[in-house]
Amino acid sequence: MGVNGALLAVDAGNSKTDVAVLAPDGTVLGSARGGGFQPPLVGVATAVDGLAEIVGRAWEEAGGAGAPAFAHVTACLANADLPVEELELEQALYARHLSRSIRVHNDTFAILRAGLDEPRGVAVVCGAGVNCVGMTPDGRTARFPALGKISGDWGGGGGLSDEAMWCAARAEDGRGEPTELARALPAHFGLESMYALIEAVHLGRIPHARRHELTPVLFRVAAEGDPVALSLVHRMAEEVVALSTVALRRLGLLDEEAPVVLGGSVLAARHPQLDARILELLGERAPKAVVRFVTAPPVLGAGLLALDEAGAVAGAAARLRAHYAD
Repeated sequence: MGVNGALLAVDAGNSKTDVAVLAPDGTVLGSARGGGFQPPLVGVATAVDGLAEIVGRAWEEAGGAGAPAFAHVTACLANADLPVEELELEQALYARHLSRSIRVHNDTFAILRAGLDEPRGVAVVCGAGVNCVGMTPDGRTARFPALGKISGDWGGGGGLSDEAMWCAARAEDGRGEPTELARALPAHFGLESMYALIEAVHLGRIPHARRHELTPVLFRVAAEGDPVALSLVHRMAEEVVALSTVALRRLGLLDEEAPVVLGGSVLAARHPQLDARILELLGERAPKAVVRFVTAPPVLGAGLLALDEAGAVAGAAARLRAHYAD
């Protein structure tokens, strides 16, 4: 099958980028993977340069000759948190002459669409951070800025690890409640005290990125019955449910049966205490919500959005899903 009329689907997260070249019938013609997409760190131009290189490899695998050219491009991009950022990134992609039809979405929309049979529902993603989006078939969306504490966010893997360290530090020096976290967190790095862990992090002996390793430790300690650790797990559940119910309400779906898709590394890990609390709270606040956990690759969602936006033929979505189910 040739590349004439091909679509491009992009899922570019902070840590990795997946792209797929699709035929209009949902067949995957070519794909490629590369590094993360981080315009705030490297600038929009450099970030798009990196993306273009990955797209070029997928285009070649699909059998394309010359510069890549697509009938439509759907790009679900990390750090496209505000409409003004989506517009800036769309313009940067148009400048690459990839297509005359380009749509940029926040990357959370890829996870949402991957978990839906139709573009109707809400997704909460809890990975390094936390975000929530929703959509309806008529094109309405619900979203949050998701810029961290300045936009009211709490949690995610990074937030949970920071909170766990905060509680453990205060437990060790006497300002806070006793918690097993004060022993378990430093022990993860082979250290004997929170003081030693704090010093190692502060002086850079433990890289900042490794603090995310503490999130699974938090969940383990919570599962063992530690009240402080369990309180953090329950607070994460509260945040997931607060985001879900607000998004459902904004879209007029709170009183209807509607999917709530849960994804990202923290939620996909299926921690029993987190799952149970989320289901309990959603049962109280959004009793008609249908919870789904999505583990499919987000590039599937970007591809489904591309097919939606291009008005794909019947059966195209099922064909694309089958490819990623293999």
